[in-house]
Amino acid sequence: MSTIKVDTITDEAGTGAPTFSTGAAVTGNLSATGTITGGAFSGSGAGLTGIDAFKPVAVTGATPSLDVGSYNFFDQGTLTGNTTISFTNVPTNVRWSYSFEPITVSGSFDVTKARYVRSFFVKFQETSPMDIFLKPDGTKLYLIGNNSRAVNEYDLGIPWDISSAIFLQSFSVNGQDNDPRDVFFKPDGTKMYVIGSQVDEIHEYDLSTAWDVSTASHLQTINVSSVETNPSGLFFKPDGTRMYFVGSGSGDVREYNLSTAWNISTGTLSRSFTVTSQDSNPKGISFKPDGTKMYIVGITNDRVYEYDLSTAWDVTTASFLQSFDVVLDNTPLGLFFKPDGSRFYIMGESDKNILEFHVGTVSSLSLPSAVSTLPKALVADTRVTYDFFTMDGGTTVTLIGEEVV
Repeated sequence: MSTIKVDTITDEAGTGAPTFSTGAAVTGNLSATGTITGGAFSGSGAGLTGIDAFKPVAVTGATPSLDVGSYNFFDQGTLTGNTTISFTNVPTNVRWSYSFEPITVSGSFDVTKARYVRSFFVKFQETSPMDIFLKPDGTKLYLIGNNSRAVNEYDLGIPWDISSAIFLQSFSVNGQDNDPRDVFFKPDGTKMYVIGSQVDEIHEYDLSTAWDVSTASHLQTINVSSVETNPSGLFFKPDGTRMYFVGSGSGDVREYNLSTAWNISTGTLSRSFTVTSQDSNPKGISFKPDGTKMYIVGITNDRVYEYDLSTAWDVTTASFLQSFDVVLDNTPLGLFFKPDGSRFYIMGESDKNILEFHVGTVSSLSLPSAVSTLPKALVADTRVTYDFFTMDGGTTVTLIGEEVV
């Protein structure tokens, strides 16, 4: 009779302690400590546990202690900020992993804390891209350009990840304007708005199927040529009662009141604010959802400008705060902020790329002093898996792998 010594074998189902009969074949991955004799289990170890050790074991808190002697893969569990990890019960020779998802812990909407993450090339659909818009859940992207004179719709396989965009379809706006500059959607996706500089107008469309541009039909138009001869960026207050646009003809932000929400025919000019002290050729505009911040992108200095509004949604109370240099493109035309302020996107006309930037201070991960190699800088909304290895029971630990998803 032979005896097989088992350290740890895992039960993939992880549904509790399995049962066996003498002489039965041992199948699957079973968690046990002790000996296997013939077809049955015997021995004085901990016995069958049914614990699924080859799937992530959740750890929680800001200072998790990882029992390397019991498991071989650790998931962050639920964390809310900076994290410090430690290792316990480390076998003499062992390799193990830890997964971590950084979050933005401070600095959302602060353009000085922006960092470039990735880009998406749009030239196959549009050789003269103007501006972009993203669905509130980040699963769709809309691009408008004055070469195709169309709104192009993309699906995002990974919400808010611009590199995961796949072109779906387009809708021509050439019948209304052959020089479209920006596109904006009502939050429920049932209305679309396009601003153009052919005859300086804003156009309103109804979508019979929300977020599906192929179902758009033109409804009405408002002419703004009396106040702006080259309108570009367009934005609406979330409740649809105010409309804002910026233009390089005047260098002003125009604020309109809409007596009927989302109905542009009821719009009347309320007030204006000039941004020429920062940029004489503004192209895009965005606001913080509570109306206390305004953002302008311009091509005179190729920067994003951040303003504070002492009275929410009143542009006359805006004061310039700071700016961010869009180094990666010398013709930044469009600007869109994720509603939580953790990301913004720039439509770069020069290289035909949408540029994605993450904003804010990212949570940190502190490793034990025994780890000889430190990880790279963390980026929010990613998942990082670190592989560690030791040959001396944890006195010296080497970081041998770092995978970012």
